[in-house]
Amino acid sequence: MKIKSLQLKNFKRFTDLTLQDIPENAKLVLLIGSNGSGKSSVFDGLEVLNRTRMGVQTPSTNPYYSKSGNKFEVIVDYGDGFRLTANKISYKANEEVKVVPITYYGRTSFRQVPRLTKTVMGYSFDMSVDSDKPYSFIDRDERFENDLEHIFGKLLKEFFRTDNDKSEIKKEIIQPINEALERISQKDDGTKLELIELIPPLEGKVAEVNFKKGTSVFHYNQLSAGEKEIFNVLLNLISRKALLKGIIYFDEIDLHLNTKLQYNFIKEIVENWIPEGSQLWTASHSLGFIQYAKDYENGCIFDFDDLDFDKTQILTPQSKDSIEVFEIAVSKAFIDQVVQGRKIIFSENTDTPFYNDLSLKDTFFFVANDKMEVFQKAKNLKQFGLIDRDYLSDEEVLQLKIDYPFLYILPYYSFENLLFHPNNLEEYYTKADKPFNKALYINKLIEVKNTEKDYLLVGIIGARNGYPFYKENENSKKLKEFKENYKSVVDLLKSDELESFYKVFPAKDYGKEIAERQNLSVSELSKTIWFKTQIENIIK
Repeated sequence: MKIKSLQLKNFKRFTDLTLQDIPENAKLVLLIGSNGSGKSSVFDGLEVLNRTRMGVQTPSTNPYYSKSGNKFEVIVDYGDGFRLTANKISYKANEEVKVVPITYYGRTSFRQVPRLTKTVMGYSFDMSVDSDKPYSFIDRDERFENDLEHIFGKLLKEFFRTDNDKSEIKKEIIQPINEALERISQKDDGTKLELIELIPPLEGKVAEVNFKKGTSVFHYNQLSAGEKEIFNVLLNLISRKALLKGIIYFDEIDLHLNTKLQYNFIKEIVENWIPEGSQLWTASHSLGFIQYAKDYENGCIFDFDDLDFDKTQILTPQSKDSIEVFEIAVSKAFIDQVVQGRKIIFSENTDTPFYNDLSLKDTFFFVANDKMEVFQKAKNLKQFGLIDRDYLSDEEVLQLKIDYPFLYILPYYSFENLLFHPNNLEEYYTKADKPFNKALYINKLIEVKNTEKDYLLVGIIGARNGYPFYKENENSKKLKEFKENYKSVVDLLKSDELESFYKVFPAKDYGKEIAERQNLSVSELSKTIWFKTQIENIIK
């Protein structure tokens, strides 16, 4: 069971905040925004709900939570009528009272342990109810050494109470951590971090938690802050695994990590450590986390920037298809610094992932819904845009590049024209060691074009009227000329020369029945050298 909406009323800094429309499949809920935007208040709200679930009352005018002394409310909706309200047991509307079978488990951002200090074991706490957790999300989270003690106890019990040998015990604790460290670092050289020893504190000495890099051995105390952060979180998740059966909320788990590690770290946690059916809430203003939440199908992002805390605020998941999602989390100046020397290119909808798969040097493609949105975003954000050619003549393409220098235009009607171009198919079939008659294929294209030509000609004027060009007031004369220039496109379409008509021939919609196009993967067709060269030439 996952959260579908969360409401905070008179809670911390918010008069009335609602996060709603969280997708049913959301496994990651990322809160982004600058410092002081209220992200951590959400985690305090979840913690109050956690106490309610455990039967602990929190006074509704508690000065730490209550805004201006007013009674606060925290309400979560799981869907299907199930709700949980602070200081009230779970219920299902219009039915008998029921307790929602879900757990809550949270960690504050203040959990960095610079060095191990315990020299003896025996601290008393009940891990099953998380009794050693901090009271609020501004308090330091000191559960790390308790996690270690729990692991030590587990290892000793396994060793003495079972017939398992040391190798089997290692598989349960050490191996999962090392596999995670390898996936996060993605290194196969001597700089890869590997956990090799977990030895309890003995003879008045702190625990031996030792790692290896290459041939060198390092104690936990000697790790970098980022390495400690990663290990602390992994150890916590493995030691408190029984609590990870519902809502998990970790405030800022990306501290001290570079962008690549940020991305790999959150990916590892979400995909390999958070159980299916559970939901991870976290806050961040790191590029790596935002990029992952954008890429991850079951991730959603809430924007906390520029909220008036004294007014009712209703937030829905932020669109992940635009560059603004990055500008929300970090300053524009920082974005400019990060992408310095790199191109940002907006491109049309489903084409964008295939452009990014080309890994063009210092180039990032961002999604826009259609030609109009590509044009507007590239223009307004002073970036670049890559659009389909559609029904444009050769002269118009050249003139548009002069009038709108931020625009790149495909040489043919659409993305699909590149994929199914005879040259591209020739390379594809040659690599696949399959026969391909290029001349025969071109003749089939000509035949389809001539069969559909009259129908295509009817639609040219209407299609061109929807293009975004020359609609600025100062370009009214050019707009009139543009509308009247459709005859040049008609002439191209009437030609039987491939490199004339194919420029304005909608290969996306016509020619699907041609045998040479059957059962071909778009992903594979976009990996050819010819295709990549075309895109590289366009954006030079």
